[in-house]
Amino acid sequence: MGAAHSASEEVRELEGKTGFSSDQIEQLHRRFKQLSGDQPTIRNLRKGSSGLADEINFEDFLTIMSYFRPIDTTMDEEQVQLCRKEKLRFLFHMYDSDSDGRITLEEYRNVVEELLSGNPHIEKESARSIADGAMMEAASVCVGQMEPDQVYEGITFDDFLKIWQGIDIETKMHVRFLNMETIALCH
Repeated sequence: MGAAHSASEEVRELEGKTGFSSDQIEQLHRRFKQLSGDQPTIRNLRKGSSGLADEINFEDFLTIMSYFRPIDTTMDEEQVQLCRKEKLRFLFHMYDSDSDGRITLEEYRNVVEELLSGNPHIEKESARSIADGAMMEAASVCVGQMEPDQVYEGITFDDFLKIWQGIDIETKMHVRFLNMETIALCH
């Protein structure tokens, strides 16, 4: 009974930290075990070490996944806005690899190149052009018309909020929990 009591206490603790229900935690744990090959951690296969963890455990995995938690329909407008800001802060930190509070062109290029690296039809130069164009668009939204000799230092979190204003991040950035029995029938 001690182990079962400890496990349920751990699940309650994870529910409080992440906002997931015990059923959702159980589904995510099954998925974590699949991804980790039934090991206690998932290795980070990303090249380089720009402050990234070499491995993440299940609690780390849940914490990351909690940023993708669906919006609770009982939330008031203030809570929804707070959730939106948390999701956007998480995204911002994904781009701001040196954690200096600014997404530079180089950081943005790195993310775009990594995202597009799996597509054999897009060359590195094309990915750089996409990143450069997006950064110019960000500068026009955040700074307005720039002088020819003016340099855009990068996107601050306040700029990031401006860029994402009007985009429904709350419903685009969430995990869908599917019925596992239905999935089993598909295989």
